[in-house]
Amino acid sequence: MKFNKDLLRTVLFAVGVVAVVIGIYQTLLFNDLAANYWIFMIAMLCWMPLLYWRQQERLAAKIAEQEAKLAREAKAKTPAKSAKRRR
Repeated sequence: MKFNKDLLRTVLFAVGVVAVVIGIYQTLLFNDLAANYWIFMIAMLCWMPLLYWRQQERLAAKIAEQEAKLAREAKAKTPAKSAKRRR
């Protein structure tokens, strides 16, 4: 069985959203943010890996784009054989 990272991302995002909604509801109901701070921290704990993974994907895409650009430039610099003779 192969591990599906997309499923983990979806579950973490959903748990984070639910924690925020519950935290907001509890804060409005009891008018006490300090007592519900731990609920908001659970949401942040769920969202931190998502932000990190997104940053890593952007960095990998940027590096791949730069490598492709360098490969295109290197390919363009190699002169094609021509019929002209140099003196």
